[in-house]
Amino acid sequence: MLTVLIPWRPQPSRLAAVDAVVDWYVQNLGDVDIRTVDSNDEIFNLARCRNLGIDSIEDVGEVVVINDADTIPQREPLLAAIAAAATSGLVHLPYTRYQWLGLPGTAQFTAGTALEECDFELVKGACSGVYVTTPQSWWSHGGQDERFRGWGFEDAAWYVAHETLLDEVPRRHEGVVYALHHATQVREGDQYDANAALMEQYRLARSSRDAMRQLIGADATAEKARRLPTS
Repeated sequence: MLTVLIPWRPQPSRLAAVDAVVDWYVQNLGDVDIRTVDSNDEIFNLARCRNLGIDSIEDVGEVVVINDADTIPQREPLLAAIAAAATSGLVHLPYTRYQWLGLPGTAQFTAGTALEECDFELVKGACSGVYVTTPQSWWSHGGQDERFRGWGFEDAAWYVAHETLLDEVPRRHEGVVYALHHATQVREGDQYDANAALMEQYRLARSSRDAMRQLIGADATAEKARRLPTS
């Protein structure tokens, strides 16, 4: 049975989106184990939720999906990513196009329009939404940095760490994911600035494995640090 981990803290504007994600998995993949994941952080910590979800998987070789509560994949690219992630040692992204439906497209979808026919904005450089991985692959480059809180940068930092420590960017599969509209988080203030500053440290460390391991290990648990590659 496939396990699908959904980082989730209830908010009124997100309820319809998470219901749509769950419905998609039930309708397209049938027998799945869908688990919502939250932490005890006052400010929702997406990186920590993803890490906690992976920590809950006992078999380090099991392929799982980490799926944001607002993002719907396509079936065939997802299945291809699941098959490949079992042996690649990498994290897989089941898409090459990230289409944000926004308010107009989400309204069309809610009214019954097929996802591929809804209005959208193409988000260039997207690297979140849906991850396919084993726990072993996830921890091989440190998972995601839980120092990123609120909105922003945890996915981009993770992408850089993956490339630096595994010598390859996360592997993509030709396809589309569809992100549904919801109220956005504040993208300003002290925490946002702290996130941006931490992201800059990742950019500076991207050319050196030792620098990247040191940056990640600075706030990693002993167990996560132990799982980082040594060469």
